[in-house]
Amino acid sequence: MQSILSSMRALALRQPTMESLRLLHLSAVSEAARKGTREKARKKKVKVEVKKVGFIPHNQRNKKINVKRADKHVDDSWKQVPKDDCYVGRYYRWPVYTVQEAIQCHRETHHPSMYNVPNAPLNVDIELNMQAEKITRFVDNFQRMAMIPHKFDHGEERKIIVFTKGNNEVVEAREAGASLVGGVELIKDITNGELLLSDYQYVIAHPNILAELVALRGLMKRKFPNPKSETLGTNLAEMIVKFSSGISYSAAKDEYQQNFGLITASVGTLDMDAHKLEENIKFLLQDVNTMRPKREGRFITRVLLKSPPSSEQLKIDPYVYVPEMWDKSTAKVKREETKKQEEPAPAERKEAVASN
Repeated sequence: MQSILSSMRALALRQPTMESLRLLHLSAVSEAARKGTREKARKKKVKVEVKKVGFIPHNQRNKKINVKRADKHVDDSWKQVPKDDCYVGRYYRWPVYTVQEAIQCHRETHHPSMYNVPNAPLNVDIELNMQAEKITRFVDNFQRMAMIPHKFDHGEERKIIVFTKGNNEVVEAREAGASLVGGVELIKDITNGELLLSDYQYVIAHPNILAELVALRGLMKRKFPNPKSETLGTNLAEMIVKFSSGISYSAAKDEYQQNFGLITASVGTLDMDAHKLEENIKFLLQDVNTMRPKREGRFITRVLLKSPPSSEQLKIDPYVYVPEMWDKSTAKVKREETKKQEEPAPAERKEAVASN
């Protein structure tokens, strides 16, 4: 009995100490510790930016789609050459035609006994390698006007307005076929709102009126004449003929393959003389080749001749008219020639020094 009583007394003595310990743990120190952990938890929270995504079909949601796209640069040099006229096209090289042969083939398909469209347009598809001098850089999309020797009905309305001073220049521009020619008075009519620039597709100017023409820069925007787009120069007749009857074309990079560019342009109709069509193609290819980057390798990779409504496309050899590879030596010679033209002659230098 005594042992039981002693143990009960010990428990009674220990009880207040346990309560005091509990009170000790529920003090302000523990509250401060909790406060610190809450602040840390708040700092850990990161703002999640919700990106807007377009509509995705139900069978494609929450799935990683890796679409393997085929290379658009067609290289069939590894394929064998067909030995006869009957073969499966995908297993052999594309046949290469001359321009004369390709035109004749299209004329046969547009014969009255077949498509019956003798004056169908002849279109050219020019495939480009848009890689620039560096591997990671590409040639920018460009739009140009190629001058051709033989005119044809391109089916576009091309109104040309010309700004120039001097009676001789005005007469020259009107004889060349400009829609409207004028000087300072024409600029005043446009600023007053009596004449709309939007009615004209092309704006050409002579350098002698450039100072007054700056007032219309805000209205013209991209149409403002400049030497790069060949809309500013002294030879007004040549520029007017070029923009009225030339071939307008644009090169655009592929959305998914940046090193692939395509140009589609019309060079005439099938009822034109084959030699005239060939010359138009030659001038077009030479104009495209002026945009070639300074690197080794091909710029124009493939040229196809098409004539709707036929789906037939015939490959021709463009390297008959333009160089296949970029030649450093010819580029250096051209640079030296341009430098010589820009530098004054020795006699002119002496005169300039004497005058100074």
